Amino acid sequence: MIWILVGVILILSELLATSIVAVFLGLAAIVVGVLLQLGWIESASAQYSIFGIVSLLLLFTARGRFKRWFVGFTADKGEHPSSFTEDIGDTVTVIDDFQHGRGRVVLNGVHWDAHSTDNLKAGELAKVVKNEGIHLTVSRVND
Repeated sequence: MIWILVGVILILSELLATSIVAVFLGLAAIVVGVLLQLGWIESASAQYSIFGIVSLLLLFTARGRFKRWFVGFTADKGEHPSSFTEDIGDTVTVIDDFQHGRGRVVLNGVHWDAHSTDNLKAGELAKVVKNEGIHLTVSRVND
């Protein structure tokens, strides 16, 4: 039963690591567990040998086919313009004083972590220079 339990755990672990390897190792472990339950194999060396052989056979014969099912769509750079550039030049309000070049700002009602070389204080206005996904780079608005 240990082989079958290990097999199920390996298959479930594939939900976290999508390399499509653990599934085949899990299936091989289940095969060994079933063969043990049926009494077809008994020795530890036979268990490990069958596990290795079945794992390799599954990996080399079926992994390529299954992996194609799990590949997502990746857009080329020219297909969809990055939405990160939309906010560049927008005005933001500083909500936390910048210390060591870092602070918090509000852009379109959303609080953002931000970087700046300027010493910005809460309540000041700044403009977005760069959007790095989850961080903004801002600079002081020149009056």
